[in-house]
Amino acid sequence: MTEDVRVEGDMARKQIRVVVLGAGMAGILAGIKLREAGIDDVTIYEKADRIGGTWRENTYPGLTCDTPSHHYTYSFARNPDWSRYLPPGWEIQQYFEQVTEQYGLYDCIRFNEEAVRAEFLDSRWQLTFKSGLQDSADLLIAATGVLHVPKMPAIPGISDFEGAIFHSARWDHSVPLDGKKIAVVGNGSTGVQIVSALVERASLLEHYQRTPQWIMPVDNTPYTAQQRAAFQDPEVLEAEMDFENFNHAVDIYTQAIIDEHSEGATFMAAECLKNLEQSVADPELREKLRPDHKPLCYRLVWSPDFYKAIQHPHAALVTEGIERIEAAGIRTCDGVLHELDVIALATGFHADAFMRPMKIIGRNGVDLDDVWADSPKAYLAVSLPDFPNFFMLNGPNGPVGNFPLIAIAEQQWRYIYQLVAKLRSGEVDEISCTHQAMERFEEERGAAAKKTVWYNGGCHSWYLNAQGVPASWPWTYSRFLDEMKAPNWEDFECVGKA
Repeated sequence: MTEDVRVEGDMARKQIRVVVLGAGMAGILAGIKLREAGIDDVTIYEKADRIGGTWRENTYPGLTCDTPSHHYTYSFARNPDWSRYLPPGWEIQQYFEQVTEQYGLYDCIRFNEEAVRAEFLDSRWQLTFKSGLQDSADLLIAATGVLHVPKMPAIPGISDFEGAIFHSARWDHSVPLDGKKIAVVGNGSTGVQIVSALVERASLLEHYQRTPQWIMPVDNTPYTAQQRAAFQDPEVLEAEMDFENFNHAVDIYTQAIIDEHSEGATFMAAECLKNLEQSVADPELREKLRPDHKPLCYRLVWSPDFYKAIQHPHAALVTEGIERIEAAGIRTCDGVLHELDVIALATGFHADAFMRPMKIIGRNGVDLDDVWADSPKAYLAVSLPDFPNFFMLNGPNGPVGNFPLIAIAEQQWRYIYQLVAKLRSGEVDEISCTHQAMERFEEERGAAAKKTVWYNGGCHSWYLNAQGVPASWPWTYSRFLDEMKAPNWEDFECVGKA
């Protein structure tokens, strides 16, 4: 660590250099908060050519966030200008660009720089980038996101198709869609949104379904001009956000995950079932769309119009398995060749990637790939033993998928900054959680996870790790907030004095 000290108020603080990896939602948050704290020596490295993370990478037709728009903002930068209750992806990208500009972050972001290695040596992180650039830092923040490495399906012949084929997160907007025969492979939230967006444009839209999903109805009517004008008043906007009811809804959702017999679980299951029964007229199609697992053991799909879309004259639900992809289209296991012009693969992401494929080496040569050989894990989703001065936003085992993501990141940052303050004050040179804390947390978390609907609901989702145990936060939102209030310092190893 550098020995320079400056005085801010009554507190002497070391100058520390911070590197943040990723300029998506969490990286932008970290940059803003670091500068607010008076830490000016900050560089955010972004492997792409602009900010945005998920909302930069995903541009497929129909892209929509399933968190209400007014709650999908930083608490310090509310946005009164959303067009509707569930925001479209391009508006979210625009919001993050506006916030980055507003807080003057562009001058500390280096684009087109992908980190390939970080090693902890002599109380500093030494970083190497694909371009050959090297850098070092006292503190390393990983804000690389969770769902950013596309998962390509292992379908034979995938390279033989003579039409256009691409993953939903790599949408090729140069490909014409109007009047084309389009296949959408995958029926999670992404597949559902694409089907709804394209069914009226395609001459034929085939939706390839491996596992039916429960669909929760939601009204996504655009806000009126009068409503949007009214939201410019902070008091009206806060009333619209209705934090009491929103937080209550989050608690109901998490209780439903934890206890399948809870009031929330019963209510949500009933709403999903009613949506299916009342929305799909054809009994044969209805049965094909009826899941055989409990609601919420997959990530719940929210849609205002999927059932309407899949009943459109241009739509066809395909439930036969895919045997292979051929030059002309998809051949299903019943021997039928489905001739196609475009295949969109809505097949998800590698949820266990996090910072990888980047190589991260901690104290005494400990390799993160070895630590995560079985599955990714982290103490309270933010820290790892043997990786000092390295903290994660939305890291492994956090509440990704069951709580509002920006709120999660803000709470995690408040917690992380209390660890950072130990470095700034000069009390310690290195700080990380202990092995005992990590093991205790993971044992308790794993036991709780096996009581959730993710584990007992009868499905195999991306929430599960390689051992089949849910990898997400298995407790209530209230517990998460309590844990993030302040570190238990007994769970941290502090090394050295300045």
